[in-house]
Amino acid sequence: MSPFNQTTGNHQTFTLTGIPGMPEKDFWLALPLCLLYSFTFLGNVTILVVIKVERSLREPMYYFFFLAMLAATDLSLSWSSMPTMVSVHLFNWRSVALDACITQMFFIHAFGGVESGVLVAMAFDRFVAIRFPLHYATILTHGAITKSGAAVLLRSVGLVLPVPFLLKRLPFCHSNILSHAYCLHQDAMRLACADTSINSIYGLLAVIFAIVLDALILLVSYFLILQAVLGIASSEERLKALNTCLSHISAVLLFYVPLIGMTLSHRFGKHLSPVVHTAMANIYLLLPPVLNPVVYSVRTKQIRQRIVLVFRRGRVGS
Repeated sequence: MSPFNQTTGNHQTFTLTGIPGMPEKDFWLALPLCLLYSFTFLGNVTILVVIKVERSLREPMYYFFFLAMLAATDLSLSWSSMPTMVSVHLFNWRSVALDACITQMFFIHAFGGVESGVLVAMAFDRFVAIRFPLHYATILTHGAITKSGAAVLLRSVGLVLPVPFLLKRLPFCHSNILSHAYCLHQDAMRLACADTSINSIYGLLAVIFAIVLDALILLVSYFLILQAVLGIASSEERLKALNTCLSHISAVLLFYVPLIGMTLSHRFGKHLSPVVHTAMANIYLLLPPVLNPVVYSVRTKQIRQRIVLVFRRGRVGS
């Protein structure tokens, strides 16, 4: 039976898609994907290990605690898509059970929301460090950091939690072919043969209360940061303050630019090739986790020095 067979019953499996219209070329993406996942794992684990080992990175600047949260989120987001991405491109295993698909989409959407929330928390950290440097340790205490991390996680899980139940109630009796090599709510929802208005409305509200709201908060945060920087008398100190934000700005752009591009291509790019839509979705899902560790390793002096020191010790030991 062809893996692209379409069924008319209330099917309990979906068929994943690698490169739309070119299934014979899926295998050629296997090696790049494996390398991307390997670099993602190595980079983010390195960040986590360095922060864990180097106590000076945890006191008194809690910026590195947020960085550890970002690295852990990137790892989790990457692992959420990896099983089906690798199975499709490397082993040509395209079938995925409905429950497994719903589970995967829950984690992909949840960790995407967590990443957005962590970026907001990091922006607040930068604002406090620049605007109230003398009160930094009293504002961002251990308790405040822990509560903010828990709030980010609970908000994302709470917003995404209804999605599996909303999707589970729908009958699927049209095509069972998904557009990607992983499961997304909007992708599976379009295959339902029932009214999906509730799913659409809730999905829109979840995006507004998570991604859109976070984007607005980030804009306001950097407006306030810019105001605080312009209030610094010394030009050298102004540049130094702005320089501490460059890594975070890069992470924000890595997350939101592919997201906006994917959204615009789906909204206004109906005439575009399905390959373009797939590429945009893959960039959004795969690019930030692999590049964030590179950005922070290059831009953060303490982490860069620690990594160099570890490599030097390794050479001496060998």
